[in-house]
Amino acid sequence: QAPLVESGGDSVQAGGSLRLSCVVYVMPARKKCLAWFRQVPGKEREGVAGLNTRSGSTEYSDSVKGRFTVSQDNAKNTLYLQLNTLKPEDTGVYYCAADPRTKYYCLDGDFDDWGQGTQVTVSS
Repeated sequence: QAPLVESGGDSVQAGGSLRLSCVVYVMPARKKCLAWFRQVPGKEREGVAGLNTRSGSTEYSDSVKGRFTVSQDNAKNTLYLQLNTLKPEDTGVYYCAADPRTKYYCLDGDFDDWGQGTQVTVSS
């Protein structure tokens, strides 16, 4: 069983919305930080949204702030990423990740557990 399993990726028109889901199978101690990353071929992987599961605080990259929202449903062990007002530059493979370390900024540093990714394609 993969530690995290993403779903919800799709092809949409610019301006549209999607909701990505990530079922998190890791133990609570291994998910102090949960985050969404995206990868575009030829570019570095980018952390777009992070969630501190202890405090509930969230953080976003400047490229998605105000358009994307990260949340979790503890009863379903699921992390979500709501993507609104999508742009072609949001295209990429989106991964969720979990890390056991206490970090000042959740998106900083390494993550121990990763999902397999889900493709988001935004056309103009």
